[in-house]
Amino acid sequence: MKKNLELVGILLGWFAVIGQFILMLQNRVTDVPETIFRFFSFFTILTNTLVALYLTSKYFGFSNGLLSIFSRKSTLTALTTFILLVGTVYQLILRGIWEPEGLQRIIDELLHTIIPVYFLVYWYLYASASDIRLRPTLYWLLYPLLYFVFVIVKGHFSGFYPYPFLNANEIGYLGVAKSFLTILGITLLLMSLLVFFGRKK
Repeated sequence: MKKNLELVGILLGWFAVIGQFILMLQNRVTDVPETIFRFFSFFTILTNTLVALYLTSKYFGFSNGLLSIFSRKSTLTALTTFILLVGTVYQLILRGIWEPEGLQRIIDELLHTIIPVYFLVYWYLYASASDIRLRPTLYWLLYPLLYFVFVIVKGHFSGFYPYPFLNANEIGYLGVAKSFLTILGITLLLMSLLVFFGRKK
């Protein structure tokens, strides 16, 4: 059953990420290199890609080189935290600011709703209680921290910010700092809840 569930996740994950990439290229408002750069500026895309890579590595047994990170005991809980963060922030803040249609709507729901729920179920079924620890999982907070620094620096020079709550041109750097601290708080809450309930499985 685990292999079948991983295969489903692989198909959903890569379809959503690649599909979004194609749609963004088709509807680009700048040149191709900048569009590609902007595509990978979205936390949603980066996190869904990590989830798809994790499932792919588990399904095919890849564990060498950079993929060895997916063999760490803390990885599954950390990725579950971040994909749930993607879903939570979208539902609370971003869902109301646009109304995608057609294929874009399907991909949008996959990236922000279906895959987060799917991966939570996968975590619940296959994360070992003995592997779930808060301290090693906390090291993964480096990921959103580096992402935040990247977005702010890139946005300062290019004027492009992937999310309105990180747009320093609109809300100022103090507003951005408040947004980051709020999201960090949500991340810590989600991570703590996963560790708490995961240890009780």
